[in-house]
Amino acid sequence: MSTARSTARSTVLETAEHQALRAAVAALGKRYGRDYLARVAGAGGHPDELWADAAKLGYLGVNLPEEYGGGGGGIAELSIVLEELGAAGCPLLMMVVSPAICGTVIARFGTEEQKRAWLPGLADGSRTMAFGITEPDAGSNSHRITTTARRDPDSGDWLLSGRKVFISGVDIADATLIVGRTSDARTGNLKPCLFIVPRDAPGFGRRQIDMELQAAEKQFELTLDDVRLPADALVGDEDAGLLQLFAGLNPERIMTAAFALGMGRYALSRAVEYAKERSVWKSPIGAHQAIAHPLAQSHVEIELARLMMQKAARLYDEGDDVGAGEAANMAKLAAADACVKAVDQSVHTLGGNGLTKEFGLASLIVASRVARIAPVSREMILNYVSHQTLGLPKSY
Repeated sequence: MSTARSTARSTVLETAEHQALRAAVAALGKRYGRDYLARVAGAGGHPDELWADAAKLGYLGVNLPEEYGGGGGGIAELSIVLEELGAAGCPLLMMVVSPAICGTVIARFGTEEQKRAWLPGLADGSRTMAFGITEPDAGSNSHRITTTARRDPDSGDWLLSGRKVFISGVDIADATLIVGRTSDARTGNLKPCLFIVPRDAPGFGRRQIDMELQAAEKQFELTLDDVRLPADALVGDEDAGLLQLFAGLNPERIMTAAFALGMGRYALSRAVEYAKERSVWKSPIGAHQAIAHPLAQSHVEIELARLMMQKAARLYDEGDDVGAGEAANMAKLAAADACVKAVDQSVHTLGGNGLTKEFGLASLIVASRVARIAPVSREMILNYVSHQTLGLPKSY
């Protein structure tokens, strides 16, 4: 019966290729693990070795077009990579940003020159790109973005000015895909547009934000003071900025779900291992329902969240942006909640040991909250589902 169940699962939920990808990425993650990531972060460095190995094996660009050096897959494959690295304790946050958001936007909407300039490097890991949308006074309301771009009438260049905050990995990125706004000549209203800003562009400044979260990927506040960009720095059609923006945000939510699922699975596996071996009375603590049931509940919630993530990835890869938007938001919410609960229960299962550096779970308490907050809060997702799915009136 177990064989039949396994076969049914592989044919209904994942292809043999997807299962093979999971196994291969899990093997890579096992070679590094959480100790490696903690050591790198503690030294103030970046997981360059893991990034290079993942790139060499084709994992970083698995979602990018084959003609530009990618694997020809989609977000479904890329989410498997991130989830399995996370389950091994060594997720790569920049995978959410560089290949998933920026790579996807450029592959779908970039000019041929932009694709040739960026996609091969993003696929083989030799180049990385950050993504800048959040602003100090905008937060979840992207309509309040004040970073603006105006044309220089003499040269045709763009002049970009504004501020961004909580932007990941700017220190290691070759460029940042910045969400700005330009004036619509017909209406005078501001509309969103995306610009590729090189890291060494004059007027492009950054300040590292001191975070309580210990991670290899640092967070930055950016300032853009009349940053001059050539006309071809604009990605895609100036009049289709909103469509292009959401083409990047849906993969971001799906990949955030993968990030959270991997973290939750890692924490849960450590707790289960501990509960099988730790004996206080006459039997392992995992034999007691007060320990076993919450861990089993966490497993159920992680599995359910993965199903929604897989649905979102499939819809997105099939080109259903509207359906993917709904599913991606729900997947992100479900995975984030499952992750927070799994980490909390895992730490609690280990008791005092759960707060020690030796077992490596305490730091996940802060890390697990990230998926609930970024890239969009659970409250805004519930707002989205309320009025987009259920048809209830908007409250904002």
